[in-house]
Amino acid sequence: MKKRNRVLIIDALNMYFRAYIVDPSLSSNGQPIGGMKGFLKIFQKTIRETKPDRIIIAWDGAGGSRKRKTINKSYKEGRKPIRLNRDIRNLSENEEIENKVWQQTRLVEYLNNMPISQIMLPEIEADDVIAYVTQMPSLKDWDKVIVSNDKDFFQLCDERTVLVRPTQKVVLNESRIVGEYGIHPLNFAMARAIAGDKSDNLPGVPGVGLPTIAKRLPFLADGRSVFIEEILEFCENTENKLKVHTSILEHEEIILENYQIMQLYAPMMSPQAKNKTRFAIDSAEHEFNKTEIIKMMAEDGFGDFSWTDLFSRMKKIVVDSAS
Repeated sequence: MKKRNRVLIIDALNMYFRAYIVDPSLSSNGQPIGGMKGFLKIFQKTIRETKPDRIIIAWDGAGGSRKRKTINKSYKEGRKPIRLNRDIRNLSENEEIENKVWQQTRLVEYLNNMPISQIMLPEIEADDVIAYVTQMPSLKDWDKVIVSNDKDFFQLCDERTVLVRPTQKVVLNESRIVGEYGIHPLNFAMARAIAGDKSDNLPGVPGVGLPTIAKRLPFLADGRSVFIEEILEFCENTENKLKVHTSILEHEEIILENYQIMQLYAPMMSPQAKNKTRFAIDSAEHEFNKTEIIKMMAEDGFGDFSWTDLFSRMKKIVVDSAS
């Protein structure tokens, strides 16, 4: 039986911020390096567990999603700045911001020395890049493993795509999402459009959460795409009309706007951005500069840590890509 190839797709900023917040690592001169070192430690653990044949890392582009902000200018407004979750601090607030940016920039340099594809496009979110990657013809027959804590990726899960949520320590596939949430991935964007998303400053229908949606709109569990017209018709004509049905009818415009912003089925990318992404992945040269990485780790004061699994997998990707 032919082995099924597996591609690992990482929501980079999500993983970087997780590492930055929780990893207390300091360099030999006392500079915080937990963001980049922690990312690489999580990265190594992830590839050890998933054994990917290819790796794609998507970063949020500068400025965030211009298209989403055009739809709703309040999108993602009011987010609290990322902070270290520990009391010991040796940098001022400005120094901390500079250090955080430096670590992210330096991390990109580390990853550039590995046989992976990094994608960062101006004014385009990683969510859209990841969604597009899962749809690429060249990866059609590949198993896809998305790594992120973001619920937005529930909607991308199918027979070939799973979501690893590291903080929750769960792996979600299509059937598990339906079983746990009562909502099919094809309809998860619609369900979340109704519920809203406080983290992105997108209010939904007041008092209506995902459990209520699953209970009162049970057909969202079906393996077919349900559109707003069917939901409104159901809420209008159901014999057992409840407050939730009335509220949905009263908030049609909010639901439609939220859905435009939340859905990833049609990624918010121009044809040019899709071409750039496709070219970066399909034409990637798989090179691994282990010597440079070790040199950088010494310069950055990483200290003793075993990177055997990371280096072994990188070497295997290079060898396999050449065969």
